Amino acid sequence: MAKLFYYYGAMNSSKTANALMTHFNYEEVGQKALLCKTETDTRDGRMVIRSRIGLEESCVLLGDLQKMSKEEICSYDCIIVDEVQFATREQIDFLSDIVDFYEVPVVCYGLRADFQNHLFPGSERLIAIADVIQEIKTVCWCGRKATCNARYNEQGIIRSGSQVFLGANDSYVSLCRKHFKMGILRGKREVHPSADERQE
Repeated sequence: MAKLFYYYGAMNSSKTANALMTHFNYEEVGQKALLCKTETDTRDGRMVIRSRIGLEESCVLLGDLQKMSKEEICSYDCIIVDEVQFATREQIDFLSDIVDFYEVPVVCYGLRADFQNHLFPGSERLIAIADVIQEIKTVCWCGRKATCNARYNEQGIIRSGSQVFLGANDSYVSLCRKHFKMGILRGKREVHPSADERQE
């Protein structure tokens, strides 16, 4: 039975690399997978998905997928969507229709929350309706799990502005919730006591 998958993570958690590896895995066993991304993500070109480690593949836009016929969509064994947080609620519902009525699995990758820790529209809808929701983990500079996407400039963390601002390591950093709240972008790695030490 086909399912709607949502894999989310903070910035630099290798979401795009995972999307490209999923595509490779389908192709390697002789199955046909379609890579898509939203129209908003133009950092690496309009029809290209590229990861930070240099992997890249051509793709179609989510709006183009919506124009495809049932026969075209059903010719694929899987639909893979990157940067899904930028999708609209209607686009997420369309992806769920592919799963429910065409029996084609859809695997989505994206951020959960923005630089103010507010859900993106696409992420919010996926959290509500996806069959499988799984976190792709990464770490803060302190070693704790990073869950927050901090937008910053030379003055420090930016707390207000437009929800969508395309950028990479020069504009965003992944932080744990504590250092996001404190506004500390970098520092000396903290040493956390072991369970035995905490009990003493």
